[in-house]
Amino acid sequence: MLKLFRTCKVNHYTPEFVLRNQQLVFIFGAVKKIVQYLILLLFFIPAISKAQFENVRDSVVQLYGVVMTADSLVGIPAVSVVVRGQNRGTITNNDGVFSIVVLKGDIVEFTHVSYKPKVVTIPKSLDGNQYSVVQLMVADTVYLPATIIKPRPTAAQFARDFANTKVPDDDYETARKNTDVAKRRALAQSTPADGREAANVQLRNIAKKASYAGQNPPQNIFNPAAWAEFIQAWKRGDFKRKN
Repeated sequence: MLKLFRTCKVNHYTPEFVLRNQQLVFIFGAVKKIVQYLILLLFFIPAISKAQFENVRDSVVQLYGVVMTADSLVGIPAVSVVVRGQNRGTITNNDGVFSIVVLKGDIVEFTHVSYKPKVVTIPKSLDGNQYSVVQLMVADTVYLPATIIKPRPTAAQFARDFANTKVPDDDYETARKNTDVAKRRALAQSTPADGREAANVQLRNIAKKASYAGQNPPQNIFNPAAWAEFIQAWKRGDFKRKN
């Protein structure tokens, strides 16, 4: 009887044990494959990164040269040399010489206010990492509309227009107007405080609260100096409504 009970008990737990064993084997097999793939990936990543770095380094080109006039072969200063589609560029020096780093296949534009623009394309099949150009630019002629100058019909009209012409203020008159007391007072009332003034006001308020901590602050209603300042401000018109 005991032997039969033991046999039944073993047969009852055997399928569950086998199922767990199969699950563990499956999990360990999957983990083993993942580890193998990770090891292979760690071997291939440096090679791929090195290849990409070599490709990028091979595509970098040092473009240099000189920009000259097409008729007299004189260097043109202040010519804008910009890579199209990118916020990169430079300008030529006083002799028309420039130098800039570009990539193979980039389009470089040469522009100047007095010359027609030119475009240079960096060859993709360029051997090496340097490319020199001698860019010739043609003067751009701009024709302005004709202007006809006519005299005044009469001497009286000329005298009237001359007398009514508004002459701009010189530096002394501008300084006198800017230092006027009324204008400075108006600017002081309307101009907002900057960061330094705002910080000073805040620090003074904090110091005032710290000075009267634990007691009531004094009331300026009984302060003669405050009343005198209020009367002076009233006479100046500081409390008038401003349009």
